[in-house]
Amino acid sequence: MSHSSAAGVAPPRRAFRIRRPWRLAAEATALAVAAVVAFPLYWMVLSAFKPAGEVRSTHPRPWTSAPSLDSFRRVFEQHDFGRYFLNSLLVAGAVVIASGVIAFLAATAVTRFRFRFRTTLLVMFLVAQMVPIEALTIPMFFLMRDLGDTVPGVGLNTLGSLILPHIAFSLPFAIWMLRGFVKAVPESLEEAAYLDGASRSRFLWQILFPLVLPGLVATSVFSFISAWNDFLFAKSFIISATENSTLPMALLVFFKDEGNDWGGIMAASTIMTIPVLIFFVLVQRRLVSGLGGAVKD
Repeated sequence: MSHSSAAGVAPPRRAFRIRRPWRLAAEATALAVAAVVAFPLYWMVLSAFKPAGEVRSTHPRPWTSAPSLDSFRRVFEQHDFGRYFLNSLLVAGAVVIASGVIAFLAATAVTRFRFRFRTTLLVMFLVAQMVPIEALTIPMFFLMRDLGDTVPGVGLNTLGSLILPHIAFSLPFAIWMLRGFVKAVPESLEEAAYLDGASRSRFLWQILFPLVLPGLVATSVFSFISAWNDFLFAKSFIISATENSTLPMALLVFFKDEGNDWGGIMAASTIMTIPVLIFFVLVQRRLVSGLGGAVKD
């Protein structure tokens, strides 16, 4: 009896020894990839703190013995830098909120309702993602110019000319992603809510919305980053109203004919990265939470 009990609890050491080298190789590969990806970010921050002489040196070093804040001082001394920051924050925030609400409603509609051309509409969403943004910039320039004559606040030289295009380009990805989250919610849950007396709007916002929230957070990260880092639309649609410029446009100040101020460029880029990191930290819990656990609860 004791012999069989001892044999029954023997650990599968052989299988563990076979898998362990592969596991170590995978972890080493992941660390190597992470180091390669993180190195440009490290070099950007390092260059922001380097003195001007070290930044322009022909023998760059991956460290600095005399960190300096001069590059950040030059950035904050730039005229209207705070206004540019607020403009970028306003554009990115409006894009995240508007695209999230519209995508949630659209994903619910194409998932829960059956109507003509539903499949065609979904295919068009997918095709819209394949068109390069650069190819549509000039047509959108004329569209924004014409809209400015009829709709106040969305023409050229306005923040609306940056918000609308980003909402349009964020929606296809957001709708396709949220469609899977909405589809994963069982229809029996919706039927049970109706039997309990819940209206369609109440089910939509009090039951379905919290379950789809992880997908909304993931799409909001994509929308926020694309709107926050946008340079193409800001350069094309903000022509003369410099008070409506965004942070990427502020970087142009440090590109000069007599020589680029790489310290200022790196310092401004570092400042631009901070809100993205803060936004990601705030939503990371929702990113890693699963829909299955929410439905089970």
